Amino acid sequence: MDYKSVTENIRHGTTTVGIVCADGVVMGADVRATYGTYISSGEAIKIHKIDDNLAMTIAGGVGDAEYLVKLLKMQNELYRMNESKPMSPTSATSLISLILQENKMMPFMVELILGGMNKEKPEIYDVDPVGGYIKGSRYTATGSGSIAASGYLESIYVSDITTGDAAKHIAKALKIAMKKDSATGDGMKIVTITKKGYREHSKDEIDKLLK
Repeated sequence: MDYKSVTENIRHGTTTVGIVCADGVVMGADVRATYGTYISSGEAIKIHKIDDNLAMTIAGGVGDAEYLVKLLKMQNELYRMNESKPMSPTSATSLISLILQENKMMPFMVELILGGMNKEKPEIYDVDPVGGYIKGSRYTATGSGSIAASGYLESIYVSDITTGDAAKHIAKALKIAMKKDSATGDGMKIVTITKKGYREHSKDEIDKLLK
């Protein structure tokens, strides 16, 4: 399987987004899982907490993605034991990149966003299935609804955006993606990471963000 086939395959079936803010990082994803044109679940978990300072969104093959989530959580626990602190987004991305590079002949069918706080500095990385990664200075989006979401985020982004405003815009970006992309839908999950820690927004909070 060539690289073009891999990237085309993993871009189907979801929308995940992340924004770098003045005071932290906000990440969001829809909760629909699809298998071709079949909607297999409306409760898919696409944002995973790695630690209080770090989260990862997943797009692509569920088995591959969940394996990487479990592996990163395990490595983070080992890092905590040795260093008495969690992995930074930079360190976590470097580790995931090496794992994907080592398996690029039979690549993991995933595209990932890793984001969180590196001490007091917010960071987001977009990681492709063969280990390439880009550090986002503003925002990023993956999945089949990413074009619609990115277009909206491009129109609203400002360099001093706060996590409070970013959460509202991520909710709206996902709502737009749901309207344009049939593989995105069934609700959304939004998390905020600041120096105070990791917080998942409740359904009631998300409903208020969409008003």
